[in-house]
Amino acid sequence: MTNGPVLIDLEDKDAAPSVQEAAPVPDLASPTPEGQAMVMASRLAARPPSRLARWFWGLLGLLLGTVVSLTAWEFITALLERTPILGWGVTALVCVFLLVVLMIALREIAGFARLRRVDSLRHAAEAALASGETKAARDMVETLDRFYRGRPDTEWGRARLAERKGEVMDGDALLALAETELLAPLDKAATREIEAASRQVATVTALVPLALVDVVTALGTNIRMIRRIAEIYGGRAGTLGSWRLLRAVMTHLVATGAVAIGDDMLGSLAGGGVLSKLSRRFGEGLVNGALTARVGVAAMEVCRPMPFTRARRPSVSGIVKRALTGFFGG
Repeated sequence: MTNGPVLIDLEDKDAAPSVQEAAPVPDLASPTPEGQAMVMASRLAARPPSRLARWFWGLLGLLLGTVVSLTAWEFITALLERTPILGWGVTALVCVFLLVVLMIALREIAGFARLRRVDSLRHAAEAALASGETKAARDMVETLDRFYRGRPDTEWGRARLAERKGEVMDGDALLALAETELLAPLDKAATREIEAASRQVATVTALVPLALVDVVTALGTNIRMIRRIAEIYGGRAGTLGSWRLLRAVMTHLVATGAVAIGDDMLGSLAGGGVLSKLSRRFGEGLVNGALTARVGVAAMEVCRPMPFTRARRPSVSGIVKRALTGFFGG
């Protein structure tokens, strides 16, 4: 038994392991940011309610509505018996309130009708592109022109389209012309909305270290962004319509696995594994901003009355670059 170290001589010293060839020690203290706020917000928005939950909320709403209606009726009738003037005043207030509720309901119905019209336009454009017929393309262009009639931001594009559409005899070229003249300016406006939303989500995630604040901010910002994109393309979604659009977009992203993001997607932005060298909060903000940009691009595809053909679909990396440039004041 020896008290000192044991030395073993290697016969082939060239076969000795090199320190330079050893694998780097993983940094377990700073894992790669994964955008947990956007992932959680996406799953919350995409998760469909169960049938039991629908029955619960439906019956609860019906019960509360019945109780409130009976209570208001008894209150108004009792007030009319005691003080007729005050009773009639309260009755007028209730009537005004019901009128406002009716107007909100009509606006929601009109919003759903507008969204269905955009869906029908997109299906018609896809059918015209698939058939390649000139007549179908001209009918589609005429319908699209009527759809945007009355909007000042499309007057120049509609005038250009009216001047040049008579010279185009091919159906695909006619649809490409309509996309270039009518939808290209709207694509730029929608892209600016996505950049602003990505910047806001990244800023809140990086600077506000409060639990669930980033999730609430991400969810609210994405709902507002999708609603603005729908309005830019003519959808004019109401509150319920915005939620339906959000669920449609998030369901698509969750189904395709597009809510998972890593260094592979942000390599062109920061290069290699630079996210692991940044602060944890800044890395999470950058990833959440990139995921917001991805949701915005998907919302453009859903709300756009024509699929991307001649115009190029905005890239997520380019949107995040411009959003961070605005963030740093460049």
